[in-house]
Amino acid sequence: MLADENHKTIFLIEDNRGDIRLIQEALKNSTAQCEVVVARDGMEAMAYLRQEGEFANSIRPDLILLDLNLPKKDGREVLAEIKADPTLMHIPVVVLTTSRNEEDIFNSYDLHVNCYISKSRNLTQLFKIVRGIEEFWLETATLPPPSLR
Repeated sequence: MLADENHKTIFLIEDNRGDIRLIQEALKNSTAQCEVVVARDGMEAMAYLRQEGEFANSIRPDLILLDLNLPKKDGREVLAEIKADPTLMHIPVVVLTTSRNEEDIFNSYDLHVNCYISKSRNLTQLFKIVRGIEEFWLETATLPPPSLR
């Protein structure tokens, strides 16, 4: 699929199948035209973002939703690699995780995360959080143009 100004791609890096399904469901009735691409571990996420191997033709996402607790490569490592890579660093990253640990929050901002949000286990609240992310990042904020991502 070709990137265009109206179509947005959200890259969800999450290993929990239930959370993936709920986040996709929350975005199903999105007012923004968006596609959700999913990676279930940190290694797969970085291969996708770097357009390696089977992901050679992947398009750069407009927004990354990143869980911190991932298999193979931890979300903290993924965040550090994204923000250290000149070709990826401008993609907004929202940490969406169950961790409320102050050290995780501080370290994420130290690594230049754009936003840190703790997931709610309350379904209604989780939907509200995901819709709020979508509304702000895909409808209100001005994102870097695709040519610079």
